[in-house]
This record gives sequence, C-alpha cells and structure tokens, in this order.
Amino acid sequence: MNNAKLEKKIAELREGDTKAFDYIYDQTNRSVYFAILYIVRDKMHAEDILQDAYVKAISSLGQYRAGTNFSAWLCSIGKSLALNHVKRAKREILTDFDRDSYKYGTVETETPYLFDLAAKVLTEEEYRILMLCHVAGYKRREVADMLEIPIGTVTWKNNEALKKLKTHLSKEGNL
Repeated sequence: MNNAKLEKKIAELREGDTKAFDYIYDQTNRSVYFAILYIVRDKMHAEDILQDAYVKAISSLGQYRAGTNFSAWLCSIGKSLALNHVKRAKREILTDFDRDSYKYGTVETETPYLFDLAAKVLTEEEYRILMLCHVAGYKRREVADMLEIPIGTVTWKNNEALKKLKTHLSKEGNL
C-alpha cells in the first residue's frame, strides 16, 4: 500500500473531494472488514459495521493525525463498533428464529466453518494476517505495511497460523 498516496487522498477528502474516498476505501476496506469479522463472526453484521465505521471515520476525519497509520485508525473505529454490537447482542433476547435460523434459510449469514475455526484457534493478529494474505489477497509486504510490523514477522505468523489450523483439522479428522 502506498502510504504517501493514501495520505494525499485523505488530505483531498478533508478538503471536500469526495472522489478521493474511493481510493481510500479500496486501500483499507479489507483490513477493517477482517478486524470486524474477527469480533462479530457474522458476515452480514460485519458488512453493516464496516459501513458504519466508514461513516464514522468520515464524520470524524478531523481527529485523524496525518502521518500516522490510517488503516490502524480505521480498524480501531471498526473494532469499537463491533464490540458495541456484540455487547448489544448479548442483551437481546433470542427468539426461536435466531436459534434455528438454518430452518428458515438464513444460514448464509453464518461465517464459513474454516473462518470460524480460525477465529477460535488463532490469536487476533494471526487471524488478521491469515485473512489479509489468503482471503483478501494482499502480499505479505503489503500486510506488513498495513500492520506496521516487519515482513519477517508477517511471514512467520502466517506460517504459524497455517500450522495451527492444520494441526487442529488433523486432530478433528478433517484433513
């Protein structure tokens, strides 16, 4: 990810150029989405929270300090909204429809088994690295730039995450 170009587009957005948002969104949405998905573990809610995170980020763009990690700032907004969603969901009373959603054709909102397993078995950082490298299609150097960690750490944590998943799947007999 080109941080100088991203910073330039952020400055343009601050000045009122709404076309700059497209570039910003394209460069940051996947990392924010997977940070949210790790917390809520539901694709539908993660997509809704992602939209809310961008709306909140645009409305509070004046609080972002230029030159810092914009992706991390967006991820913190997304995580905060996701945690609020989880807290709110715990207070809600479940209905039979929620518990037995598979009977009513809403099973597509559930996270695929492997994503769910990864979220349970891996640390948050390992999960983010794995999702960004293998699902979102970023290169390891791009992930290293996004997360502001060395590329060697990204490679090592990616490999460790894959080993953990393989070990867990082998124990369950799914491999």
